[in-house]
Amino acid sequence: MQNSANQTTKNKGIYLLPNLFTTAGLFSGFYAVISSMNGHFESAAIAIFVAMICDGLDGRVARMTNTQSDFGAEYDSMADMVSFGMAPAILAYNWALSDLGKIGWMAAFIYCAAAALRLARFNTQVGSADKRFFQGLASPAAAAVIAGSIWSGSTYGVEPTNISYLAALITALTGLLMVSNFKYHSFKDVDWKGKVNFLVMILIVTVFAIISVEPAIILCIGFYLYALSGPFITLKSVDKIKVGHIVGDDPSDIPPVDDKK
Repeated sequence: MQNSANQTTKNKGIYLLPNLFTTAGLFSGFYAVISSMNGHFESAAIAIFVAMICDGLDGRVARMTNTQSDFGAEYDSMADMVSFGMAPAILAYNWALSDLGKIGWMAAFIYCAAAALRLARFNTQVGSADKRFFQGLASPAAAAVIAGSIWSGSTYGVEPTNISYLAALITALTGLLMVSNFKYHSFKDVDWKGKVNFLVMILIVTVFAIISVEPAIILCIGFYLYALSGPFITLKSVDKIKVGHIVGDDPSDIPPVDDKK
């Protein structure tokens, strides 16, 4: 009886390492909100990218160190809602949408609500969905589209009031992509522990070097291409377009993508 009580006590607690990365991502998202409120839009956009890095590390660290937990999964979802739901929506609103009145805050709300729905749907599909693909644009990638656009606009001196309607359209459409049925590569099938050819390492170094030249515009273009890849992959895999291929509860009639083609 005493051993059982000791075991229960031992199991209580929170794994430190993966949740440190989650907390860092949450802080970055919160910092992005505060920075955007103070007019520091470039810093806010960069903070969202930092949150993306932290979000990519916490799960992998948890799996590598065998420290997965239900608490960590829930905490990660809450942090993602702040960093990739609230923060990009508020950043977009403060940068370009506030002058549009109701249109501006509606576009920001569509994005924010879509991020919440996307995260909720993802949590209910864990263990049943094809791990090679995301159903809908992942919230970190959607946040990167918004943050990359604003980072590029701030870097190159774009006047937000001149593109406010375009910014509203991009914000709303990015949100709708999150709740769509379009298939996006998740890259979860990559063997990060495996060995690669030396040329692959040279290619990776080259990619980092290219990004370092103009990080704002290159990251922005990269995530725009990724956002557009979902409709392309999905529409390419079907013979006849149906509503269920784009939006709906059951995308099961979408045939799997054959990577060997």
